[in-house]
Amino acid sequence: MYRIDFNLHIMLSLQEYQIDIFFAQTWTDSRLRFNSTMKILTLNSNMVGLIWIPDTIFRNSKTAEAHWITTPNQLLRIWNDGKILYTLRLTINAECQLQLHNFPMDEHSCPLIFSSYGYPKEEMIYRWRKNSVEAADQKSWRLYQFDFMGLRNTSEIVNTSAGDYVVMTIYFDLSRRMGYFTIQTYIPCILTVVLSWVTALGITTVLTMTTLSTIARKSLPRVSYVTAMDLFVTVCFLFVFAALMEYATLNYYSSCRKPNCTKKKKSNYSVLDMRPPTTVITLNNAMYWQEFEEACVYECLDGKDCQSFFCCYEECKSGSWRRGRIHIDILELDSYSRVFFPTSFLLFNLVYWVGYLYL
Repeated sequence: MYRIDFNLHIMLSLQEYQIDIFFAQTWTDSRLRFNSTMKILTLNSNMVGLIWIPDTIFRNSKTAEAHWITTPNQLLRIWNDGKILYTLRLTINAECQLQLHNFPMDEHSCPLIFSSYGYPKEEMIYRWRKNSVEAADQKSWRLYQFDFMGLRNTSEIVNTSAGDYVVMTIYFDLSRRMGYFTIQTYIPCILTVVLSWVTALGITTVLTMTTLSTIARKSLPRVSYVTAMDLFVTVCFLFVFAALMEYATLNYYSSCRKPNCTKKKKSNYSVLDMRPPTTVITLNNAMYWQEFEEACVYECLDGKDCQSFFCCYEECKSGSWRRGRIHIDILELDSYSRVFFPTSFLLFNLVYWVGYLYL
């Protein structure tokens, strides 16, 4: 029968965690019965090697270390009816396969698995004592990134080529704290996306997002799949890049050189009722070659009207100049962008946080 008291000093990496435990094993050996007025005999660690003890191993441990300062941290008690209590203090580095798809909103159940090394169930049976697992005061725990959600213990029979073994398992349920990642990654990413809408610092915001992505990746073990944080940072980067492209598009078309035009009466040229503009559009400015409906002759196109295609280049003189041209209204494009970018980013955040936190 087994009992474990433990202190959690968990330092999780991709594959392992560390824990301090007081491991207590109880069994009965009829050969050690004695008649005496003293019911319990307490012995030091030197007597451990003189009696039979279970060959318990931790199946998923990478390293395990017994404490020996200032004396071996072992306790051996024998009752007059042959009952034996053997305890020792251990520090164990055990495997914990972390699934980080939801990082940093991930939850894990880290197991501690033990069984006999050489005795199958026909020779030795393991059972949990009542109140078999107890936790120390959580004030002494070092769980910097995780909240302890509870624990559970199970037992099962494992079939191997050497026989059927009783395997005991304790699961430590942990939930990652998001505070650090919210401050270091999520808030800066959101603010950078917002800044990309209201300032002309396009390339600066892109470089900022690249830096934030690199910093976020350093706090995550190297995995080949996409995590929740990877998804958020990538989408933020795409929003910033799209804002930069929108700015570049507006800047390119608003700086298009207009053809020379003069006020004339209607002739064999296409005439618009408008005087030549003197000001071109600037980003987030409603000035867009205003008064564009006055009389003007576009000499560069031999009389062809290029207003609807916003095309005023020398190569447009040919008869096929309209093919492949895209209608671009800069004022409408900028107006739509002001609504589309915030709305779509808000919708993405709504789906992202509800999906990962509640679904």
